[in-house]
Amino acid sequence: MDYNKLAELLFPHIDKTPEDYDVIFPERNLPEGAKVTRLGPSPTGFIHLGNLYGALIDERLAHQSGGTFFLRIEDTDDKRYVEGAVETVISSLRFFGINFDEGATEDGEVGIYGPYFQSNRGEIYQCFVKKLVSEGKAYPCFLTEEELADIRAAQEEAKETTGIYGKYAEKSRNLSYEEIEANIAAGKPYVVRLKSTGIGGVPTEELKYIKVEDAIRGTVSMPENFQDVVILKATGIPTYHFAHVIDDHFMRTTHVVRGEEWLMSLPIHVELFEKMGWEPPTYCHTAVLMKIDDENGNKRKLSKRKDPELSLDYYRNEGYHPEAVKEYLLTILNSNFEEWRIANPDTPADEFQFTTEKMSSGGALFDLNKLNDISKDVLLKIPAADLAQFLIDWAKEFQPELLPLFEGNEEYLTKILDLGRDGKKPRKDLIYAKQIFEFISYFFDDYFKIESTIPENVSDEDAMEILTKYVETYNHADDQSEWFEKIRQIADGMGYALRPKDYKKNPDDYKGHVGHVSEVIRIAVMGRSQSPDIWEIQQILGEERTMARVKALIV
Repeated sequence: MDYNKLAELLFPHIDKTPEDYDVIFPERNLPEGAKVTRLGPSPTGFIHLGNLYGALIDERLAHQSGGTFFLRIEDTDDKRYVEGAVETVISSLRFFGINFDEGATEDGEVGIYGPYFQSNRGEIYQCFVKKLVSEGKAYPCFLTEEELADIRAAQEEAKETTGIYGKYAEKSRNLSYEEIEANIAAGKPYVVRLKSTGIGGVPTEELKYIKVEDAIRGTVSMPENFQDVVILKATGIPTYHFAHVIDDHFMRTTHVVRGEEWLMSLPIHVELFEKMGWEPPTYCHTAVLMKIDDENGNKRKLSKRKDPELSLDYYRNEGYHPEAVKEYLLTILNSNFEEWRIANPDTPADEFQFTTEKMSSGGALFDLNKLNDISKDVLLKIPAADLAQFLIDWAKEFQPELLPLFEGNEEYLTKILDLGRDGKKPRKDLIYAKQIFEFISYFFDDYFKIESTIPENVSDEDAMEILTKYVETYNHADDQSEWFEKIRQIADGMGYALRPKDYKKNPDDYKGHVGHVSEVIRIAVMGRSQSPDIWEIQQILGEERTMARVKALIV
């Protein structure tokens, strides 16, 4: 077989040579040790936590080393393409602080290693398929869907590995040039397959193994590939296996971060790099994101169908601060992050030295409750004014009906959000925007409502008397100690113990204690029995609003 002649028959329109692309896509001029990473999502319109999880690794590896992080859109499957999906990927990741140095953008492409949309790289792929055909390492396969189905049925009946290899590939591998030419002239569709050097259909103990150094998992040993996999579809579009090899080489990618579900494809990719004569990048196969199932208590993979928290839209809709989500992901990604955070409580997370060596190869357990706990700590460090602006920005996009409460009242909102955040034991009440508004809603008259009931120790008549005396003695200019002393006087005059422990010791001597009296006032002002400091809340509400709420309950 004259393989050069065959390559020209299959690809007469390809006039560039592989050497041309070495000139077009030169080695990157980067510092020694700099890493080049990429995110390669399909434009399906669904951006999920796994994308952010991987993108955070990519971004850290590249930027900590002085390297480059780029976005490549893997859009060769037009059946899955969703209009606007690329913009969704970019804007969602940007919200979480993930920024690309080059690649696809909302306004086109940036960088000299494009096109960054695989659908625009057809001639590049075909040039290298042509190269493999010219070297006798790939061949056209004219097997029909019916023939493929028959082969599969025979393999399943014989309990053999399914696929095209060994004797099942002989018919296509052994076609003469004249037969191939005749098939093409007759308009028969064909794919191009890799002519694998692996041997299939042998006992397990006779299989040959490859060894790959994975940056997360260490040495990975797997049986070599023996399948004659498709590298170019009948449409002229490459398969993922082939496209990523070409792209990662010519975009000069040094580290490929991807989920462990791609481990099974590793032998194919290793063989393709070998056939091309190139060094493969360093692979980093991440652990699957898991959660504890609420129904049975067992670990399982996060599910698009069952778990709304898999979608990044969930965190944006709920109003999680991006820094909180990133901080939490770092606790999953690197086993030493929490220890580092304890030692560096006020240092930005970006200064943490992320390493693949500290990543787990087992299932990474995602815990929404732990995210909430971390979010409390993260939000506590964000200035109240910045938090107010975050709340305003969130409301604009997700709850515009709240905007009239916030815009123009930024100073009021900032005071509310700053409540209880000083001192040795600051309050950690704020988690995410939706929860924050629910927590502070009583500050806004349209959302104020009485949610709690008065203590059992306080009769309705006593409650009215407490509120009446409170209005009579209230002075908005009182400091906190003066204000509380007046409450103590009301309690003492009405037969309530001045100290809870006195009431607990001699319950028959008192109606209740001063805390019960305070609770009646708290419910009148906030509508709730639990809240931050009442005096501070009243200072923010102002005298007019405070008194109006208390008087409204006096009958």
